[in-house]
Amino acid sequence: MSSDPDPLGARHEVVEVDQLTRWNFTQLPEYKEKTEAEKAQPSPFPWRNDLNSKIVLWEGDPTLLNVHALVNSSNEALNDKNSLSDRIFRKAGKQLTQEVNTNLKGCRTGEAKITKGYGLLARYVIHTVGPRYNVKYLTAAESALYNCYRNVLQLSKENGIRSLALCNIHTLRRGYPLEDGAHIGTRTVRRFLEKYGDSFDTIIFVMTEESAKEIYRQVLPLYFPRNHEEEVFAVSHLPPDLGNEDGEPVIPDRQIRILDKPTFAAYKSRENDFEETIDLNQAFGTSTALDVGHHPFAKMESDVDKEKKTAVLYGKNVREQQLLEQKRRYERLLKRARTCDLSQIAALRCLYLSGVDRYGRHVVVFIGKHFCSEEIDLDKALLYFLHVMDPVVDKEYVIVYFHTLTTARNRPESGFMKDIYSLVDYKYRKNLKAFYIVHPTFWSRLSTWFFTTFTASDIKNKVKNLPGIEYLYTRINPDQLDIPPFVMDYDMQINGTRYYVPSQHDSVDNL
Repeated sequence: MSSDPDPLGARHEVVEVDQLTRWNFTQLPEYKEKTEAEKAQPSPFPWRNDLNSKIVLWEGDPTLLNVHALVNSSNEALNDKNSLSDRIFRKAGKQLTQEVNTNLKGCRTGEAKITKGYGLLARYVIHTVGPRYNVKYLTAAESALYNCYRNVLQLSKENGIRSLALCNIHTLRRGYPLEDGAHIGTRTVRRFLEKYGDSFDTIIFVMTEESAKEIYRQVLPLYFPRNHEEEVFAVSHLPPDLGNEDGEPVIPDRQIRILDKPTFAAYKSRENDFEETIDLNQAFGTSTALDVGHHPFAKMESDVDKEKKTAVLYGKNVREQQLLEQKRRYERLLKRARTCDLSQIAALRCLYLSGVDRYGRHVVVFIGKHFCSEEIDLDKALLYFLHVMDPVVDKEYVIVYFHTLTTARNRPESGFMKDIYSLVDYKYRKNLKAFYIVHPTFWSRLSTWFFTTFTASDIKNKVKNLPGIEYLYTRINPDQLDIPPFVMDYDMQINGTRYYVPSQHDSVDNL
């Protein structure tokens, strides 16, 4: 494995491809001896040293790599504001922006488009748009992600690209579980190299953070085993869906078996079917006149009540499968949250626990001004959110959001908020008893209304806008709140001691 990279953005040397450690030369773990039954299982991804020699797992800034092309995962307008895209466009220069706006004019989810690299070390940039993940549309997300990786590889092959820096197309910014996406991406690369291995010299799986690298260290050996022992080990650790011959996800419920030579049930096919005369009466096993209505083709009527019952059961099973997948995804992310270094996010103090309210419920505080969405690592922000919230949400709790002095740079994208909402377990929504927004603005009220109306309708009645801290004290004792000084100073400036005291007919919640 290559040595630890320099800090991202520190461009004082060029990283040559031939300097990177190939996958077949990386250190191997020790594997326990397998039973004869386990050894007898054939591997769908056998050990191939020729393919492993083309693979590199590397952590660092892809713009430092001297490769033929690197991958930019963006949005449909190709103007996504994430740290990697910003770095690519900044180093490439204005010419890249001009080509994207003039020639590409956007890119649909699952597609891939190519431009020149201009000021980058890479000759080309391949732009693609990964899917937004939603457990309700899991099949669509998996198919779209497969198409992203497949189209990137195909476009590279067509343009004679021999070395490719393959950055993660599936991102937590779009809600895609990193481990699930790693399986699809790695499997697609493996199948493509099996068919078109001569088209590439090097494919670099680029990791921009250590947590992603750890996941790929676990996933890569399953599809690119480095010796026979690892091949045997991988068989029992592969996921159920291994895709088709191209690595594309398979949907068992939609597979239709079509016979090459359909025949009547009682008629045995012969080599020269169309040259022989078929006795239809004999083929059906009886006289067609007497057997009308008994053959399956004639039974076209349906039981309406049975169909309704089947549809209800099918819908229930689909919903149960969605909930199970959501739970698995949450547990995987929670496991990462417990092992990942989140000290930088914690140091921002944008989210923390702060005592209990007057009903003994935990109080979670979020400081909007401390959350800089343009600079913060949103993947780690999500993990830190789970790390803080998971111990609390098993019981009733409240959230206090201080919107004080926030600007556009403090507001996360609506898509990111939707992804978090779709990710969290039901207990988050059930046990949330109040969401207080202190010092709201017109825009915060408007965006909150849209979000709770069209995305989070089940918490709409729990959102309370409070124009000052004193109104918060009617619910939470002051000694149970840890409030930053700038919030107190601002509150004194706009409210002072002249708080409006509501009458018995007024509700503070409606202020």
